[in-house]
Amino acid sequence: MTGFLTQWHEAAITSLGFFWMALWAFVLGYLISSLIQVLVSRERMQRAMGRDGPRSMLLGTFFGFISSSCSFAALATTRALFQKGAGLAPSMAFLLSSTNLVVELGFVIAIFLGWPFVVGEYVGGVMLILFAWAFIRLTSPDRLIARVRERLGGEDDGDDDDTPPDWRRRLTSREGWERIARTYVMEWQMVWKDVLIGFSVAGIIAAFVPRSFFQALFPGAGTEAGALELVAQAVIGPVAAFFTFIGSMGNIPLAAVLFDNGVSFAGVMAFIFSDLVVLPVLRINARYYGWKMAFYLLAALLSGLVLTALLLHLGMDVLGALPDASVTGRITEREFFALNYGFFLNLAFLAMSVVLIWLWWRAPAEECHHHHHAEGSPSLGARALQGLVALSLAWLAGGLLLAPLIG
Repeated sequence: MTGFLTQWHEAAITSLGFFWMALWAFVLGYLISSLIQVLVSRERMQRAMGRDGPRSMLLGTFFGFISSSCSFAALATTRALFQKGAGLAPSMAFLLSSTNLVVELGFVIAIFLGWPFVVGEYVGGVMLILFAWAFIRLTSPDRLIARVRERLGGEDDGDDDDTPPDWRRRLTSREGWERIARTYVMEWQMVWKDVLIGFSVAGIIAAFVPRSFFQALFPGAGTEAGALELVAQAVIGPVAAFFTFIGSMGNIPLAAVLFDNGVSFAGVMAFIFSDLVVLPVLRINARYYGWKMAFYLLAALLSGLVLTALLLHLGMDVLGALPDASVTGRITEREFFALNYGFFLNLAFLAMSVVLIWLWWRAPAEECHHHHHAEGSPSLGARALQGLVALSLAWLAGGLLLAPLIG
């Protein structure tokens, strides 16, 4: 019993330590994202993106890059772009870019996994977009697209704001910063549940799951994996992610735990890329477009991410740049709360968050059309997520307060 309580306390401390390590990156990333979203209207993006072609793909990728990294927000915006006339391939470019090429995700990956994985994330994000484009052109799902457009034809996403924002006025006015603060708070409202669950699960796995489990789950983990073992790990990564229900930001500490336990670069990258093939995303796509299109998108994304992860591994190996956990050091062995640059960055960005929250709190109430979770998540999925949030909070509180008292 004492051993379990000790591990429970260790798991809770690890989860909080993970979050403390990444806090400044979250705040900075979401501040940048909020600034961009306030200064660039979605209607402007919709008008700029065409049906297909290189220019539309580049625009879709660029608009995704400057948008939110929340998977649910990206899904809702992608549907709106597609509904307003953007082609399927540019819409997919926007979706993949907004969940793989955004600044805040690179910050968090750099903290937990190091710069080789940041390079893999951004290069791989571009490769995913190219694979999706090739998949759509090769399969030519014109009839399916026509049925989906007919399905979406009578829907109204509620966004009628087609006036380009005056970014200079917004940056120099209280009203503008209130908009930025409102968007910043909304960003956190969309991701905090995923972050809480993801960091809690990462702490539990780090404290309780033995290395032998990962070696059994991922063939070749902890050794120099052969070709077939690398393929198996790149396939198992998305399968593991499918059942975690965690979005793009919440699964990074889990990816670090996988890397610590010997999973290859290909397996870890496949896991990271899998935020758009998890069960809640499949259900949301089915609600938006129907099950046929949902499974079509799943096939496009899954095949692309497995191939991308394997090609990245091969390329890094050829360049002699494959990361080694034994050299970089295990994430769980780091001193989470050390008095270093991260500590002072956290204090600075916490103060910035306080100011933004105060501006949001004092701002006049304004109707908002960006209820991404409520709009896309089925009631069953929402209830499951709420239950996992409650369990995570109880687990962390018990591990921090109860376990030391009993032990």
